Amino acid sequence: MTKSVSQNNQQHEFLSQDHERINECIHDVLTNYFADLDNHYPGDLYQLVLAEVEKPLLETVMAHTSQNQTLSSQILGLSRSTLRKKLKQYQLD
Repeated sequence: MTKSVSQNNQQHEFLSQDHERINECIHDVLTNYFADLDNHYPGDLYQLVLAEVEKPLLETVMAHTSQNQTLSSQILGLSRSTLRKKLKQYQLD
């Protein structure tokens, strides 16, 4: 049992480190993006960022699951119908 708890703690630590790395990458990209804009701002930055993150996320999870939509939807925490809608939205179907 101790080994199982230790393994769970290690897995949680790895996930936490991955979360921090993803967060740092997004922060760095957005900081550079704003620097490059030189005070010219798009009106739809929120949707732009979501689309830029969501599409590769869907592509990667689908590839990881060998295109298994049921498993992909479970990994993503989405319903299968929402996943199908998003795959169609990004022309990944």
